[in-house]
Amino acid sequence: MGATDHATGANPVQQPQSSQNTIPLAAKLLGGLGAIPFICLGLASLVLEDADRQQAVFALVVYGALILSFLGGIHWGLAIAGFGPDQVNIATFRRLACSVVPALIGWCALLLPPREGLPVLATAFILLFLFDLFASRQGEAPVWYPYLRWPLTMAVVAALLVGALA
Repeated sequence: MGATDHATGANPVQQPQSSQNTIPLAAKLLGGLGAIPFICLGLASLVLEDADRQQAVFALVVYGALILSFLGGIHWGLAIAGFGPDQVNIATFRRLACSVVPALIGWCALLLPPREGLPVLATAFILLFLFDLFASRQGEAPVWYPYLRWPLTMAVVAALLVGALA
């Protein structure tokens, strides 16, 4: 995987080259479908007025917290897949611990006023992407996972920030 080109702002992950790195079609489709509520709610927060706008922003916070928790749960599943109790080590503990943090951040974001919770979620999505990139490079997540997460994360972060500014 390539490093970020800070001069051009290029994608920090390059396109996969081998079939081993190819994103499964189901993951692409379902990941894209999961981004639709973010995009719709972000846009709705721009065009709706008053109470409807507040409802869209609140729905964006709730959906963001749910999806952030789901993404953390992916790491829990990866950490325990195929492991017995005798195979637990410091790396497994780190992975399990890191898998619950997104849910806690999402919960905290829900306790904040929505316009304050949205930037918290946006930051958490970026940090979780960086953890996903690390996990993939360590062989703890599929090689293709960051390639899936990169465009979805950018769309999600943009929608969350639009909602925060609406």
